[in-house]
Amino acid sequence: MKRFALILTCLIVFGGFLAAQVINSFAIPNSETTPLPRSNIVNKIVLRGDTLWLGSGKGLGFSVDAGRSWSQLTASDSFDDKGVSALAFRNNEIWVATAYTTKLDNQSIQTGHGLHYSADRGRTWKFIPQPVDTGKVDTLIYGRNRIPALAITVPQQNVTYDIALTHNTVWIASWGGMLRKSTNQGRTWQRIVLPPDNLNQISPSDSLRFALSNVNKFFASDSLYNKDTLRASLNHVMFSVYANDDSTIWVGTANGVNKSTDGGASWRKFNHQNQLKPISGNFVVGITEQRWGSKRIIWAATVNAVDPDEKRGVSFSTDGGETWSTSLLGEWAHSIATRDSIVYVATDGGLYRSSDFGKSWIRSGTIYDPVTLQRFATSVVYAVGVRGENVWAGGPDGLAHTEDSPSMAFGNTWNVFRTYQPVQASGTTYSYPLPFSPSSEVVRLHYSTSGKTVPVTIRIFDFAMQPVKTLLQNATRSGSMEHDEIWDGRDNRYRRVSNGIYFYRIEVDGGEPQWGKIFVLQ
Repeated sequence: MKRFALILTCLIVFGGFLAAQVINSFAIPNSETTPLPRSNIVNKIVLRGDTLWLGSGKGLGFSVDAGRSWSQLTASDSFDDKGVSALAFRNNEIWVATAYTTKLDNQSIQTGHGLHYSADRGRTWKFIPQPVDTGKVDTLIYGRNRIPALAITVPQQNVTYDIALTHNTVWIASWGGMLRKSTNQGRTWQRIVLPPDNLNQISPSDSLRFALSNVNKFFASDSLYNKDTLRASLNHVMFSVYANDDSTIWVGTANGVNKSTDGGASWRKFNHQNQLKPISGNFVVGITEQRWGSKRIIWAATVNAVDPDEKRGVSFSTDGGETWSTSLLGEWAHSIATRDSIVYVATDGGLYRSSDFGKSWIRSGTIYDPVTLQRFATSVVYAVGVRGENVWAGGPDGLAHTEDSPSMAFGNTWNVFRTYQPVQASGTTYSYPLPFSPSSEVVRLHYSTSGKTVPVTIRIFDFAMQPVKTLLQNATRSGSMEHDEIWDGRDNRYRRVSNGIYFYRIEVDGGEPQWGKIFVLQ
């Protein structure tokens, strides 16, 4: 069970998407229109025609005017404010997976909420609860074999991280639920048999003896396999799925990349241990394909799993997985998008761009909006989407857009979209998050200048009202928008402050001060 401890600590909503036919502007009945996205946590980005789809920590939304306004599906049928963990499109079909966090034994557990399906480009939706099984052990017929399969009976630790669509079939990759497909729009689901850790390939014509299981289980009353033991395989822990076409399916697990060329019947596994030119790491959290001219390149976000020789990075293959090249070693990649010969990778260290197939990279640097003064406080980027010269990036600090064109270099200028609770001309202010931990985040002080462009001074004091930090000193702020100022929890001598309650004072053009409270807890 020790090797699964790493997996349990890495339950982060990863993803990818499947893009196909263009979707044009439209309106969805009962959707809510807002000036900004509903959440600053952006997990998924898909661009379809002139529509930007956003999977966030509070549901699904879209914009048809480059982010100037948003339609939120939280208010429509089927949807609530659960976070989006996967998003896929094919022709008029849209599939969305959602997830949330539950508390169990004082631990936060990622929980699969279910799937939302639309057959008419998002106008109407159907909700499908997270697929689960009954009983303890099932027997799956796989060619000439009877494969015992661990029944996954609860949605906890059963989050769908990725979705792929082929003709009349939806494929879902779930951490607890493993790989499943449905050919009847989610009414029933079939579990897909992949190779266990000790086999590199399987076919229905083989004579096989293993169990489909991602957790070691022992059932004293069952004797279906090896006298009551279901042996777990990392290759049965799912994170990503991608379809080249209706026959070729790629699946990323905690033990490598799996490929099927016969619609999911036979599988071949590529990992760090079974090839001379392997992927960088076996923890495969995203897969996509780059098509440019005659080139067909498979890209994978590959993270180190349990072998000390494995490394974080991206891996790509030009020969259908037979050999792999690696790049961005040391970076934890989350998702990958391509445009012609250009590749974009969303990582913990920022958004990277390569125009020479991974030989060299440009990094986004600080994502900062010079107009609104909003910026990403961390380098982490979870999602990237591209259409034409428009590049969109999302992460724990919001959504950002940049242009990548001959006249505008990638990452030179950013537009940052961050949602907030307006204070308008109320003369009030607030800080968030509350509490905040300087070791892992920043705190934002939100306020308004009531429509005036004026100098602003902000000072922070401890509980005894002793000065701690001068954050701004007569800095000009525009009256056309509300503002967030960032504090990293350090004093004027750059020392991290202690736990406790702090106060801040905002002076706008020498007027009556606005006071707020900060709670430091680390």
